[in-house]
Amino acid sequence: MNASAPKDILRLYLQNARDALLWKLDGLSEYDIRRPLTPTGTNLLGLVKHVASVELGYLGDTFGRPSGEALPWVAEGAEDNADMWATAEESREQIVGLYRRAWAHADATLDALELDTVGRVPWWPAGRDDVTLLHAVVRVTGDTHRHAGHADILRELIDGAVGMNQGNTSVPPGDATYWEGHRDRLERAALEAEEGRAG
Repeated sequence: MNASAPKDILRLYLQNARDALLWKLDGLSEYDIRRPLTPTGTNLLGLVKHVASVELGYLGDTFGRPSGEALPWVAEGAEDNADMWATAEESREQIVGLYRRAWAHADATLDALELDTVGRVPWWPAGRDDVTLLHAVVRVTGDTHRHAGHADILRELIDGAVGMNQGNTSVPPGDATYWEGHRDRLERAALEAEEGRAG
């Protein structure tokens, strides 16, 4: 990698987000990767399915480079939010495999085209649907990091695992007692702030 080459920098940050998101599935049961943990149904495998679809759209179809992957959950007439969860018939291996193929396809687009290449986003309004490859890569990277952040929270709720990967937790060291005390301290501060506002 050339640390000063724009495409290499873009690919590094996108790949970091991809890897972080997939790591959140490691070691979890089928139930845990699929179960909805927010009122809107956010779940780990659904996040992976969504970002795979986003990459194939923005870094494939948008630049006249269709992947050939069947994505019925984003086709016209598909159920709302169908890209945000996996059916019982859609296996972990299928969704992760799709995501890895999406990476390869997106990376091939990045290799093949200049960053100022203009594409057309089919689902944006006509007349406002032009986008450069640079814009599309930054958009996909931002979206993937956002969803990796969602996955951070979901995984912590499931089993307490935190961080970007097993070797980089990105949090200070502490055992369960430390973190329980830390959380209690934050709760007290929140209550004191609320009481101070009410008083």
